[in-house]
Amino acid sequence: MLSCYWRFAIKTLIRIFKDESGATAIEYGLIAALVSVAAMAAMEGLGVSLDTMFTEVANKLLNAVN
Repeated sequence: MLSCYWRFAIKTLIRIFKDESGATAIEYGLIAALVSVAAMAAMEGLGVSLDTMFTEVANKLLNAVN
Protein backbone atom coordinates (compact mmCIF):
# COMPACT_ATOMS: atom_id res chain seq x y z
CA MET A 1 0.00 0.00 0.00
CA LEU A 2 2.79 2.40 0.90
CA SER A 3 4.74 1.72 -2.31
CA CYS A 4 1.60 2.47 -4.35
CA TYR A 5 1.36 5.85 -2.61
CA TRP A 6 5.01 6.68 -3.31
CA ARG A 7 4.69 5.62 -6.94
CA PHE A 8 1.68 7.92 -7.32
CA ALA A 9 3.52 10.77 -5.56
CA ILE A 10 6.59 10.41 -7.77
CA LYS A 11 4.48 10.29 -10.95
CA THR A 12 2.61 13.40 -9.82
CA LEU A 13 5.85 15.27 -9.09
CA ILE A 14 7.29 14.31 -12.47
CA ARG A 15 4.12 15.52 -14.18
CA ILE A 16 4.29 18.84 -12.29
CA PHE A 17 7.96 19.40 -13.19
CA LYS A 18 7.31 18.63 -16.88
CA ASP A 19 4.38 21.08 -17.06
CA GLU A 20 5.54 24.26 -18.80
CA SER A 21 2.24 26.14 -19.04
CA GLY A 22 3.17 28.55 -16.25
CA ALA A 23 6.48 29.40 -17.90
CA THR A 24 4.70 31.06 -20.81
CA ALA A 25 2.79 33.40 -18.50
CA ILE A 26 6.00 34.37 -16.72
CA GLU A 27 7.71 35.07 -20.05
CA TYR A 28 4.84 37.29 -21.17
CA GLY A 29 5.01 39.12 -17.84
CA LEU A 30 8.73 39.76 -18.27
CA ILE A 31 8.22 41.00 -21.82
CA ALA A 32 5.45 43.36 -20.68
CA ALA A 33 7.68 44.70 -17.90
CA LEU A 34 10.54 45.37 -20.34
CA VAL A 35 8.23 47.09 -22.81
CA SER A 36 6.79 49.32 -20.08
CA VAL A 37 10.28 50.31 -18.86
CA ALA A 38 11.32 51.17 -22.43
CA ALA A 39 8.11 53.18 -22.94
CA MET A 40 8.67 55.12 -19.72
CA ALA A 41 12.22 55.98 -20.75
CA ALA A 42 11.07 57.12 -24.20
CA MET A 43 8.24 59.21 -22.76
CA GLU A 44 10.58 60.85 -20.27
CA GLY A 45 12.89 61.93 -23.09
CA LEU A 46 9.93 63.13 -25.13
CA GLY A 47 8.61 65.09 -22.15
CA VAL A 48 11.90 66.96 -21.73
CA SER A 49 11.96 67.72 -25.45
CA LEU A 50 8.39 69.03 -25.42
CA ASP A 51 9.05 71.13 -22.33
CA THR A 52 12.03 72.75 -24.03
CA MET A 53 10.06 73.40 -27.21
CA PHE A 54 7.08 75.00 -25.41
CA THR A 55 9.40 77.12 -23.28
CA GLU A 56 11.08 78.45 -26.44
CA VAL A 57 7.70 79.20 -28.04
CA ALA A 58 6.51 80.99 -24.90
CA ASN A 59 9.70 83.08 -24.75
CA LYS A 60 9.41 84.03 -28.44
CA LEU A 61 5.76 85.04 -27.94
CA LEU A 62 6.69 87.17 -24.93
CA ASN A 63 9.48 88.84 -26.90
CA ALA A 64 7.12 89.49 -29.83
CA VAL A 65 4.51 91.07 -27.55
CA ASN A 66 7.03 93.28 -25.75
